Amino acid sequence: MTKKITIDGNNIHDIPSFYEEINRVFMAGEDWKLGTSLDALDDMLYGGFGAIKGNEDIELIWINFEQNKKDLGLELTKTYYKNKLHFPSIFNTDFVKEKLNKLNNGTGKTYFDIILEIINNHKNIRLVAL
Repeated sequence: MTKKITIDGNNIHDIPSFYEEINRVFMAGEDWKLGTSLDALDDMLYGGFGAIKGNEDIELIWINFEQNKKDLGLELTKTYYKNKLHFPSIFNTDFVKEKLNKLNNGTGKTYFDIILEIINNHKNIRLVAL
C-alpha cells in the first residue's frame, strides 16, 4: 500500500520555510528536526525515522509546485551560493564559484532542481506536482 504525504507549498517561500514545511510534514512526532541541508533531506528520504519508516512506497504530493519552483529558483540559488562565498573557511569557494558560473550561463541547477533530483533518486517515491 502506498503512503501519501503532502507538502503544502503555500508554506514555502525560501530555503528556511522549505525546511520548516519538511519538518512539519516528515518529522512530526520526532524529538528533533532536520537541519537546512540537502544532504539531510536526502538522508531523511531513505527512511528509518519520521514519516518514512523504510523503503515503503510513497506518493509525495506537492501543492503549489509551480510557485515553489519560482520561489526556490534562479535568484534564490544565486544568493544561496553568494552567501557561501563569505565563509571560505567552511565552504570550497572554487566549487561555489563554479556553481555560480553555471547558473549565470544557464547550465546550472537551481535549489529547486537539486531538491527534485534528490527526490527522483529515491525510486520508492513518486512525486505528484499540483
